[in-house]
Amino acid sequence: MIAKLTGILDSLGADGAVIDVAGVGYQVFCSGRTLGALGRPGDSVSVCVETHVREDHIHLYGFADEVERDWFRILTTVQGVGARVALALLTSSGPDQLVDAVIAQDRATLTQATGVGAKLAARIVVELKDRVEAMAAVRRVDFAAAGADGRDAGPVPDAVSALINLGYRRTEAFGAVSQAAHRLGGDVTLEALVRAGLKGLSA
Repeated sequence: MIAKLTGILDSLGADGAVIDVAGVGYQVFCSGRTLGALGRPGDSVSVCVETHVREDHIHLYGFADEVERDWFRILTTVQGVGARVALALLTSSGPDQLVDAVIAQDRATLTQATGVGAKLAARIVVELKDRVEAMAAVRRVDFAAAGADGRDAGPVPDAVSALINLGYRRTEAFGAVSQAAHRLGGDVTLEALVRAGLKGLSA
């Protein structure tokens, strides 16, 4: 499975790009935001990749960073949201805007994406509400732990990183550590957070 591509931007299209890696051109489908960040043909580029293997094709979906790739994975868990619709959502709204839209149940923002009607927007906010609230909670915990000067990030980021290194996806790790941090309180140790996070993920 291809997880990342680094090479030379060969060409840009309406819905993707061709990246030349050691003489092999890879067609990568991207959101408008990622396409805008790639630069011009001839530039060196690097994209995170999600590989979809089907009976009749292998498609590569490229992202400017891991956050956008994680959101692509989250969106495609919703019934009715395929890869193309997920890219459309990421084109019309970045990850931060999607967090806000889901938490606020702002269906109008979601329907701005091509292929997303009122019914699908409603399904997205219902199915993703709990997961997105957990992700947002981790961000709040991180910010509070870091303080205004950001010098002490506390154990939360390290706990999330530890779970990712154990093979869990970033979104899963965020949710598990968030719930553990709120349950155990502000003086929790890194070891306790990791242990509680693992327990939550195995439940």
